[in-house]
Amino acid sequence: MNAIRLNSGDYAIIIGYFATIVLIGLRLRRRMVSSTEYFQAGRSLPALVTGIAFVAANCGALEIMGVVSTSAKYGARANQFYWIGAIPALLFLGLFMMPIYYGSKTRSVPEFLKLRYNEATRVLNAISFALLMVLVSGISLYAMAIIMRTFLGWSFNFSVIIAAACVLTYVILGGLAATIYNEVLQFILIVVGLTPMVFFVLRDFHGIAGLRAALPADLGHTWEGLSFVRPAYSAMDIVGIIFGLGFVLSCGYWCTDFLLIQRALAARDVEAASATPLIAATAKLFFPALVVVPGLAAIILIPKGLAERYDLALPALMSRYYGHGLLGLGAVAMLSSFMSGMAGNITAFNTVWTYDLYQSYIVRNRPDRHYLMVGRVATVVVTLMSIGTAYIALRFNSLMDYVQLLFSFFNAPLFATFLLGMFTRWATPAGGFWGLLLGTAASLVHRAAYSAHLVSYGSDMSANFYGAIVAWSVCFIVTVLVSLATKKKPRPELEGLIYVREPRRGKESRRPAGSWAFVAAILVVCVMLNWWLR
Repeated sequence: MNAIRLNSGDYAIIIGYFATIVLIGLRLRRRMVSSTEYFQAGRSLPALVTGIAFVAANCGALEIMGVVSTSAKYGARANQFYWIGAIPALLFLGLFMMPIYYGSKTRSVPEFLKLRYNEATRVLNAISFALLMVLVSGISLYAMAIIMRTFLGWSFNFSVIIAAACVLTYVILGGLAATIYNEVLQFILIVVGLTPMVFFVLRDFHGIAGLRAALPADLGHTWEGLSFVRPAYSAMDIVGIIFGLGFVLSCGYWCTDFLLIQRALAARDVEAASATPLIAATAKLFFPALVVVPGLAAIILIPKGLAERYDLALPALMSRYYGHGLLGLGAVAMLSSFMSGMAGNITAFNTVWTYDLYQSYIVRNRPDRHYLMVGRVATVVVTLMSIGTAYIALRFNSLMDYVQLLFSFFNAPLFATFLLGMFTRWATPAGGFWGLLLGTAASLVHRAAYSAHLVSYGSDMSANFYGAIVAWSVCFIVTVLVSLATKKKPRPELEGLIYVREPRRGKESRRPAGSWAFVAAILVVCVMLNWWLR
């Protein structure tokens, strides 16, 4: 694509946005006097702030450019990444898992695994998670570079460096608090910047019914036309969507990814922490309107040559529909989404590196200011590493294909580890470690077999769904078998780490009032949306 011409008003909007996010970092810099403030925001934020930040942390390249490109490639099936691939997992996290996370006083997901299993499981997860964050932050950098190249005409290399420098500045100054408050701002900008696009698309196609009628039959439906189980020939099938996406990948991401859990852990109390994913679930019900609808329009409107690079669908639509002023707002909406994703990846990385690797195994018993300094250095290092991994994303024509591949490696087996760890007393330390290790290895072997054409699938996405199923199943089975043959942890050591039906005494165990009714209402709306657009 050629660069889109911006005028001085568009540039003013973009420059004003960059100035605002840096000022937020500068404003919060004085509060960063301890590692608790820098890495955990002092555990002092209200539920509304952490809930919006929870959504915004996911609204990076994965959410905006990734889902638009996915709907341009796979049609209305992309709705499943929300209604099947997000809502149930978020509700499960809020009702059952978040009270355990928060009540355990853990600072990170790997640290929780240490408490529930052992040090080996913690180190394995910390290393794999750190690698995942480097790769995913590279995706956000890639997406930002594409937008800068499209709107400003800059080279890909220069765009990557400028985007990385902007994110680095406010994260290193204000830590997690600056990241979260910027995520709230960025979420608002995303909604405001993409809403006109939806309006223009629905106006031109005379509503959602007209848009669906203009699409090929196999791309206009969420459920109709899907095979029950036909992975070798179908782009997606029901078993892959429900079990691979809806159970394994969804819960593996929403319920165990520290990037997201970190936002809820920054809440002021257990009620606010538990409410955080429930607030996010409400937003996820309706977010397809902002990203799936433009992707469906792109199937019809964008040049056929873009089929080789689905990630250019959204910039192409903006160049078609947005005039000056709106172009600047649209560019800010996309840049802010990618920055929120990358900043979240960086803050999660520096927390895990500092707490779970450096402080625990490399340099112990130093003053708190030492670890604060290490966290800031880690922020610089991971940003530089992300510049390198941004180029990996160039190998894929849809960001969502790449992201789901990464999640099938790292998050899918981890959910089996957590499911057995949080909801049974008999899962052993050895079982947790070997299950996680072999589950991850199984996913890598499955992908190698697919790349070597030893197994075949109808699409890369279907391969990701079934790869996740393989990883989760191997981890679950290995954890059970090894646990049957090895020693369990003493019961007192599991106190506060296992879900129990009877509420424990004390504030840390209480569920938010009315949460069950709220969850039921969300599920009813979710079912209705699935039926309406089936």
